[in-house]
This record gives sequence, structure tokens and C-alpha cells, in this order.
Amino acid sequence: MLRFSANLGFLWNDRALPDAIGAAAAAGFDAVECHWPYEIPAEQVREALAGTGLTMLGLNTVRGDVSAGENGLAAIPGREAEARSAIDQALEYADAIDAGNIHVMAGIAIGEEAEATYVENLRYASEAAASAGRTILIEPLNERDAPGYFLRTSDQAVGIIDHVGAPNLKLMFDCYHVQIMEGDITRRLEGLMPHIGHIQIAAVPDRKEPDHGELDYGYILDQLQRLGYDRPIGAEYRPAASVEAGLGWLERARSR
Repeated sequence: MLRFSANLGFLWNDRALPDAIGAAAAAGFDAVECHWPYEIPAEQVREALAGTGLTMLGLNTVRGDVSAGENGLAAIPGREAEARSAIDQALEYADAIDAGNIHVMAGIAIGEEAEATYVENLRYASEAAASAGRTILIEPLNERDAPGYFLRTSDQAVGIIDHVGAPNLKLMFDCYHVQIMEGDITRRLEGLMPHIGHIQIAAVPDRKEPDHGELDYGYILDQLQRLGYDRPIGAEYRPAASVEAGLGWLERARSR
């Protein structure tokens, strides 16, 4: 049976994170994930998770100076100390709430020096996460939503994963981003499955509920079942109206 995770960076993001966790449980999600929870005391999040029985699948490292357009730090030469501080912060928070995945955000960068910086920071993150049994994720972002972002394609991501060589470094396969940059979603899922640590879905091109647009998620979800993918699939979309008004897709997906 397919399982789904509510991404609380987009869903119920008008509520405090503990309240959003409660809303996700009431809506029937199997797990939750978030972006940057750091302003909320970890104890409050842990209590909300315990009260609902949900698991927090993962969180992101901080972006840096958002007002200056920063979108991560790990691939920016000269910012290694800040990048590793962000990794340490994410790992500490993940330990406190028992989140299994940490998405290390690359940032806006280009070139061989940026790649070398990213690789070394990912080695640091993977080694630090291994002792607690946690997974480090990297996610290609499309150029339309994240112009200049260092990591853009799944092939680039797999090359970096192979270069780092850590068994707990995996690909976050966001169907929305991959479709915009590369297409050929189901064949990519087939080929990349050994590298994938988490999958996310949203409609393309509007990033709303995954029940319309140019991707047939009914077909994709069937293929994921065929491939034996058994982890919760992340619903990372921007609701067209209220979250509750658009949840018909979830009931239909569960019935597959």
C-alpha cells in the first residue's frame, strides 16, 4: 500500500509546526517532513510527533542569507565553516526529533571548485550522520524556480554521490524538478532507484495538487509499487486553495 508524507514547508504552513503536524495526522498522512524548523523548540515538535504517532522524515540545512538570495551553503567555496555549522545544526535537530533524513542544500554556485567544495562538505555530513543511522540527501532543483542553483540534474547528483562514496548519501528525487529539467520520469526512477532516498511529488507545471498537469501520477505511483518502493512519498506542493479542499488526490492515490 502506498504511503504519503505531508511536506509542512508547503502544507499547513500558516500554522505553527506542531499544529501543522496535528493537521497532517488528522488528514490521514502517514508521515511528515519539513524545511527549516529551527525557530521552533525541538521539544515541541517531538511532543507533537509523539502525540500523533507520525514520523518526521527529514529537514533541510539552512539557506544562509535569504535576503541576499542565498539558497544553501554547501557548494560555495570559502563558506565551508558556515556550511558545516549548518550541517551540525541540522543533525542536532534531527537527533532531537528523530528525523531520518537531512537535505544538505548546495546553494548558488558553478564550476569545479564549487563541486570540490560540495563533495568535501557532503563527506563531512555523511560521516557525521552515519553514527546516528541518518541519511544525507541531495536534491536537484530546476533552473526556473531556483536559478543558479548548483545541483540541477539527477545525473549530476549521481555523479557526486558516486564521488563521495558514502553509503548514507542518497538522491532526493522530486518529480516536479526532474520533469522540468529532464523528463522521462518513470525510466529515470527505474534506473536511479538504488540511489534514491526519498521521492516527492507535485503537479507540473504549477506545483499544485498532484492530480493534474503533464505528469500522470496514477501511472507513476503504479510504477513505484511495481519497483517495490515502500517508503512514504513526499507531498511537496502548493495548495490551490485550502489544504483540505485539495486532498481528494490522497484518497484516490491510497485506493490504487
